[in-house]
Amino acid sequence: MFSLKQTKLIRPPPGVDASQIRPPNLSYIYLVTAFVSIGALLFGYDQGVMGVIVADERWIELMEPKNSWVTGSVVSLYDVGCAIGALSLGFLADPLGRERTLFIASVVFIIGAVIQAASYSVTQITIGRVILGYGVGACAGGVPLYVSEISPPAIRGRIIGIEQMVLCFGELIAFWLNYGFNFLTTDDWWRIPLAIQVVPAALLAFGCWYWVPPSPRWLIAQDRHECAREVLTRLHGTEAAELEMLEIKGSIDFERQVTKSSWRDMFKMPVLRVTALGMGIQFFQQITGTNSILYYTPSLFERGGITNPKTSNLATGGVGIVLFVFAWIPIFYFDRLGRKTWLQIGTVGMMCAMIGITILQWHAEHHPGDKANYVIIMFPYLFYVFFNISWGVGSWTYAAEIFPISMRAKGNALSTVSLWTACYIVAQASPPIGDAIGWGLYIIYAGICVVAFVFVRYALVETKGRTLEEMSRLFGVDSQLAERSGFEYDADSKDMAVVYRAAEHI
Repeated sequence: MFSLKQTKLIRPPPGVDASQIRPPNLSYIYLVTAFVSIGALLFGYDQGVMGVIVADERWIELMEPKNSWVTGSVVSLYDVGCAIGALSLGFLADPLGRERTLFIASVVFIIGAVIQAASYSVTQITIGRVILGYGVGACAGGVPLYVSEISPPAIRGRIIGIEQMVLCFGELIAFWLNYGFNFLTTDDWWRIPLAIQVVPAALLAFGCWYWVPPSPRWLIAQDRHECAREVLTRLHGTEAAELEMLEIKGSIDFERQVTKSSWRDMFKMPVLRVTALGMGIQFFQQITGTNSILYYTPSLFERGGITNPKTSNLATGGVGIVLFVFAWIPIFYFDRLGRKTWLQIGTVGMMCAMIGITILQWHAEHHPGDKANYVIIMFPYLFYVFFNISWGVGSWTYAAEIFPISMRAKGNALSTVSLWTACYIVAQASPPIGDAIGWGLYIIYAGICVVAFVFVRYALVETKGRTLEEMSRLFGVDSQLAERSGFEYDADSKDMAVVYRAAEHI
């Protein structure tokens, strides 16, 4: 009988004795991470592909958007689909598994991409973007959820950094494919970059169905302990797998006793605090203006005095290069400093970049044609240097790691919905606000960066180097849930599993 849920037994590979001690296999972890990060590539590609298209005169003549609000809707209603897809993660990832949720997201993505590439009206392309957005939203939350659950705690930032690098590679491909195809004389050039994304989506769907192993934490939650042990052994080696099995099973058994892990529980103390931090960090990742630059880079340069569309598109392609090059830094350095340290450094740099954009747009307004206006090109680049070493990795890492096991899928869903809500606000509001107050838009973003800095410094709890099962103890979730349920809490077990004893038996 057909089932979307993975039900096959997971046994040692052919020729491997189940009783032999196996070492950790970092190469396998990196390979699986890189493959499922195709979902991030889809995310990045579609983030980068539309900015040049909606600014192209041939597309505008065909689609005939009535005003900047309509253009903003073509871009931003995609974010509504993304929010729905992200929310679906909370309903699908626990019963079906993380990798099968990514399979579903890939299939929906393909349907949306086909509709989008075949569009002849604003309505049609918007419908395609909403459907495609569902797939992107589920991938955006599902990939960090999965890779965080297969990663050793010491390199969790690096693992999600790999995902971010692949995402930026998708944006880089989108920028330069747009730039190249824009030279075609056909009015339908834009259909080609929109159709190409079907290929990686199909590859991801195939791999998530046939090759990617289920999350070991999901397997334990499904009481498939031997399968979970085999996956953990393949990833982290025999010795680490045994210790992790004890810790994960202890956490899951405890959570089953003290909470129903419902959606309502996500908004009740003590989990409410974690939910607020996860949603808050993802909201700030977007509301600080990253997609205002990414979606509307050509318009930003035009207001900065760069009126030649070819030059503007070439400079936009440079954004993709900067994103990709500096996405490598977190892979090697993010786990060396704390999450909060990187986020604070990045926020200050992003604020300075926004101020630079403001000054250069003001200069272009008062000195049109001045060659000094071209200096504006460096400030979006500077913004993404700081964004990539901080929020680009930090917000996804933090939101994926702080929730209790039984609530992690729902927590990631809510956090990612928060991100797409902010993304929608930015995409929808940026064009009309930019039309109304010009360079004042970037003063607003600089101010939001100040608020984000305060949030990071005073609200976040440092999580560097902690196992996923330690997070509930770090945030005080375990102790408060135990007290509420009439249990005495003991976090000092030598076998790393938390011990919980019924109070009435003591």
